[in-house]
Amino acid sequence: MKTALSAQPATFRYLDVVASFFVGILLISNIASSAKIVDLGFSLFTIPLAFDGGTLLFPLVYVLGDVLTEVYGFKTARRVIWTGFAVMALAAAVFFLLGLLPPESYWEAETGGNAAYNAILGGMSYGGIVLASLSAYLVGELSNALILSKLKVKMKGRLLWVRTIGSSLVGEGLDTLIFVTIATIAGVFGWEIFWSLVLTNYILKCSIEIAATPFTYWLSGFLKQKEGIDVYDK
Repeated sequence: MKTALSAQPATFRYLDVVASFFVGILLISNIASSAKIVDLGFSLFTIPLAFDGGTLLFPLVYVLGDVLTEVYGFKTARRVIWTGFAVMALAAAVFFLLGLLPPESYWEAETGGNAAYNAILGGMSYGGIVLASLSAYLVGELSNALILSKLKVKMKGRLLWVRTIGSSLVGEGLDTLIFVTIATIAGVFGWEIFWSLVLTNYILKCSIEIAATPFTYWLSGFLKQKEGIDVYDK
């Protein structure tokens, strides 16, 4: 296996697949976030456990982000992160434009029309939720990737689980706090559920990513073997 610093081969067999799943899961989770808020029906320290619909899927973005950084290095991970940012921005613009266009009369009568559209997909184009999503994602993912790449060099590639979980605790924390704070200030969420959303989202995201650690180990090892590379960002 080739150990690289920053220079990388021109092509990889699986990078496009991992990057595609990263961006796809990112987009799906953001649509789910605007579509529904779930209440589990019980509380933790008197705080109701409620979370947006994307919370169940979004941690996989961090899992794949960890794999991208661990195998291909920070430079490649950063490129994929920015690609995800651009796709999210494009989706927001498309949903915003669709909301402005006049509805067809039959569709309006049968489906609830613009009111139904705005209640579900409109959240993806609302200024507050878009700003919250883009800002939180960018800060959280870049922080996660940067910390992971630095820890890999410092720890000489050992203890992958410590590095992935440690970097994700920081990245997910920043992501959750920034997203809920901006969305609440913008009026998307009420202040009465602020701490409920922050606490529940953070706990669920981190728990799901910790549970996915065996998968992270397997996929990282598989890609390192098949791609013949293991990047250290020195």
